[in-house]
This record gives sequence, structure tokens and C-alpha cells, in this order.
Amino acid sequence: MGTVVCNKCSLPNDLCVCQELDQEESRIVIRLEMRRYRKPTTMIEGLSARQSDLEELAKKLKSRFACGGTAKEGYVLLQGDHRDLVKSHLVKFGYSETSIEVQ
Repeated sequence: MGTVVCNKCSLPNDLCVCQELDQEESRIVIRLEMRRYRKPTTMIEGLSARQSDLEELAKKLKSRFACGGTAKEGYVLLQGDHRDLVKSHLVKFGYSETSIEVQ
């Protein structure tokens, strides 16, 4: 059986670097949003578009910060104000520190 090839770069999936390039080139915005009943929510926008990646990242962040949250339509929501901590964890996950903006 043949090897599976990436649609973007036409390299075999085990050699594909598209995900790392997406992480380096993306502009990520972390901001605080007040939801219903003045509850603080941390919103992370500008992450990679694949829903499975967002859900996995949301799962890791929720576990790390012991909070609730969700991944929807290109952004991740976390319950509570975690702006300062999220940036350091995204850098650990491979995102470029210069592309992350905290508001």
C-alpha cells in the first residue's frame, strides 16, 4: 500500500511540516471577555483552523488550568482569566512567542 501524501506540500505525512509552519506564521490574540453575569472568559483566537487540533489544545489547556472551556469555529474559550498563563503554555506547545498578543 502507498504512503499517504499531504495535500498542501505533497510530502509524505511523516515528513510533512505544514503544521509547524502554520504555528509559526499564525497571529494569536488572547483577550478577556466578560460573559453573562460578569463572568470572565479567556478567548484565544487565530489558532490553526483544524477542529481536531483546536479540541486537543482546548483539552490540554483545560486540564492544565483546571477550568471549563470549549473549542469553536477557530477559537478556544476558557472559563476564568488565564491570559498571562496561556501565553507561556502556547509557547511550550510550539507557537512563536512573537506571534502571540495578550490584550
